[in-house]
Amino acid sequence: MTRRLILMRHAKSSWGDPALPDHARPLNGRGRRSAKALGDWLRDHGYLPDEVLCSSSARTRETLDRLKLDAPTRFLDSLYHASPATMFKELNRAKGACVLMLGHNPGIAGFAENLVSHAPDHPRFADYPTCATLVVDFDVDNWSDMTQASGAPLAFVIPRELTE
Repeated sequence: MTRRLILMRHAKSSWGDPALPDHARPLNGRGRRSAKALGDWLRDHGYLPDEVLCSSSARTRETLDRLKLDAPTRFLDSLYHASPATMFKELNRAKGACVLMLGHNPGIAGFAENLVSHAPDHPRFADYPTCATLVVDFDVDNWSDMTQASGAPLAFVIPRELTE
């Protein structure tokens, strides 16, 4: 059986209120447009999660909301600025055949790099800009069987490619 991961960094957030704690920052206008565009892209390509693991921050929650996807979701404090090791541990607990994981840099870029057998042919993969999305397949029956560097990348996209 194949398991599919959609690994997405949150959309562009607002720095408009310097008094707002980092965890509470919402998306800005560009971020809202990007999240909608990524949701459309996921649907257009049939990349539809049956489980979502999402950081508990306001910007990841708002990104998820604007994707307009319908899947059971777990909001996890552990994914807020998580390390690649923590992200790996949380994904190992997933049950869905297609899981969307929504998180933050720098952890998400490192996690993506650790997962794939080879990097996608994309100039922005290494820096993983806001709302960047990797779709990767693993030839495992359960997420707990997944190993590092075993994923086959199917797609990598950034919002600018969808919104310009």
